Amino acid sequence: MQIKCNVLDRQFQMYQAEYEQAALRVLRSGWYVLGNEVCQFEEEFAQFTGRKYCVGLNSGLDALIMSVRALNIGRGDEVIVQANTYIATVLGITENGATPVFVEPDECFNIDANKIEQVITDKTKAIMVTHLYGQASEMTKIMDIAKKHQLQIIEDCAQSHGACFDGKMTGTFGISGCFSFYPTKNLGAFGDAGAVVTDDEIFAEKLRMMRNYGSKVKYHNEIAGINSRLDEMQAALLRVKLSHLRELNNERKMLAQRYNKGITNPLLILPKVRDGAESIYHQYVVRCISRDSLQKVLEQNGIQTQIHYPIPPHLAKCYHFLGHKKGDYPITESYADEVLSLPIYTGMTLEEQDYVIEKINVYRT
Repeated sequence: MQIKCNVLDRQFQMYQAEYEQAALRVLRSGWYVLGNEVCQFEEEFAQFTGRKYCVGLNSGLDALIMSVRALNIGRGDEVIVQANTYIATVLGITENGATPVFVEPDECFNIDANKIEQVITDKTKAIMVTHLYGQASEMTKIMDIAKKHQLQIIEDCAQSHGACFDGKMTGTFGISGCFSFYPTKNLGAFGDAGAVVTDDEIFAEKLRMMRNYGSKVKYHNEIAGINSRLDEMQAALLRVKLSHLRELNNERKMLAQRYNKGITNPLLILPKVRDGAESIYHQYVVRCISRDSLQKVLEQNGIQTQIHYPIPPHLAKCYHFLGHKKGDYPITESYADEVLSLPIYTGMTLEEQDYVIEKINVYRT
């Protein structure tokens, strides 16, 4: 049996008629950029998250970069960020000339809230929280720290569409909730796409100008902006998927629970979910000291897995100038050596999952 780590076409096939109808609606409309589909998606996604405003953008990375820029954070400023996140989170900081200050993760793979205050300085302007692998971070404690030190909160929600902490959805705690709609995400488009949600009208308006060359009215450029617009086709297709997102997330939760119950191999550490937090299991990530051996054995049995992420940002070649070295963040580095993402996707059959579980349980070093 051959099992890929992710399969995208099955969820398309589930709602094929709706997707095709939406695509034809856009093609026949004659309007392809910043039209009705984007407006409708922005309204629907804002309502889904519980925020007042949504600004559709070209990508999740642009959402991060533009959020930092809209808060006037730049050279000489520091932004706190977890050390084991994907490089895009850190790029959102460094693309604005600001300095990332790394904090180790906790046992749930998210930023360790107990270690944040010790790295706050007079240069700190914000905390960028990543809800990694689909699980909400410990937001009550993080928000208390931010309020105490008068810091902004930017949430990287690229992997947490619909996840909650104490019943409040990720992306609704800080001034900015940044979402990626890359095709592999739980709410994935059919190309690059992203968005920011916020309750701050002035912040939202600044992002709208920024995404469209810095203008509200064509050729009247009020700020130095960029071109980062969610297009009509992706917005229309996202509207279809958004209407089914809760059921899609529930399917992943079901698959995750089957992994939790079925995997009994003591060589693996299964993912933990903290009290009050919810995970929508964008990834199902286990830890194994002999990770590379496990991955090779699974591959030999036709099971594809992925490593999220093998090189932490502080050790990435592009960030050598920050002066970090191996050993600076030992928990992050141990995760990089041990984590493995198992196959989990919409339409995964129980037979496929049982095969993965079987091969994992018989694995020995």
